[in-house]
Amino acid sequence: MPGNINAGLATKGLIDNLMLNCKAKNKILISFPRNRESIFYKILFIVVFLITTNLQGQTSSFYKKSDTLHIKRRNAIAITETILATSALIGLDKMWYSDYPRSSFHFKNDNNHWKQMDKIGHVMTSYYVGKTGMNVLNWAGVSKKNQLIYGATLGFTFLSAVEILDGFSEKWGASWGDILANASGTGLLVGQEILWKEQRIMLKYSFSKTAYAKLRPNTLGGNFIQQALKDYNGQTYWLSANIWSFNKESNFPKWLNIAFGYGAEGMLYGESNPNNQFTQDPYRQFYLSLDVDLTKIKTRSKFLKTLFSTINFIKIPAPTLEYTSRGDFKFHLLHF
Repeated sequence: MPGNINAGLATKGLIDNLMLNCKAKNKILISFPRNRESIFYKILFIVVFLITTNLQGQTSSFYKKSDTLHIKRRNAIAITETILATSALIGLDKMWYSDYPRSSFHFKNDNNHWKQMDKIGHVMTSYYVGKTGMNVLNWAGVSKKNQLIYGATLGFTFLSAVEILDGFSEKWGASWGDILANASGTGLLVGQEILWKEQRIMLKYSFSKTAYAKLRPNTLGGNFIQQALKDYNGQTYWLSANIWSFNKESNFPKWLNIAFGYGAEGMLYGESNPNNQFTQDPYRQFYLSLDVDLTKIKTRSKFLKTLFSTINFIKIPAPTLEYTSRGDFKFHLLHF
């Protein structure tokens, strides 16, 4: 993702070259369908995460965690989740899948698309939907064991149901890669709770605009919000580890994290194909950076606690080392 002026100029040069390599002026740009599906996952993640984090830092007794099992709350959660999940699946079927012919259940191998950026999006969505499931059950006083069984697996369960819809679509097809990614997100959440009884390593996200979206706005987004959801060239996914949590007797600042990032650039299509209107030369990006766990910043403000918890999935800009699959090393004074 372009993090400075030089990177921006390099990207512009690549785009100019891509324009010169246009093979046919009259070809129709066809959006790769799974990119559209990925938007749904990201919107789902944002909605559920913002809802659950707003339960934190509230003073009303309604929002306070129950010390014992609160049966009415538990039942309300079960009913609400069932209604929301059912409505979402019906909505997906009517708005998206109905546009394509039905088929018998089948798999489609899309594991080489978008340099696996879409798969990492599945990991993150599964992780945070599961974290939301745990948080609301914790609010209802449900035991930790049942939080892990019925809450943490919520992301994997729901996204697997979406894969079944994919499997019956002639155009798409279920993806083993997606299923594995969904399981990985749930595994990261559950594994840490079993091992440490806390989340020491979090998944985070960052985004910078790129010039690629101008070439394929229908696929990569026509404005900032759409591009943040659709343009994999501008996205970076991070594993952000809290240093102090691994040595609680140390003098490390409790809020300081070290982050390992992954991104990709040069992508106008899910995969290179001779029939594509533009040629492309995608490559991978690997990052090492510092980060901040906002929830570990001490404050008495209820508002700030809620704000920090809400936006903690966003990677904080910081000095960053970048290595690309082309063999290039770069240093960014501030990278986002």
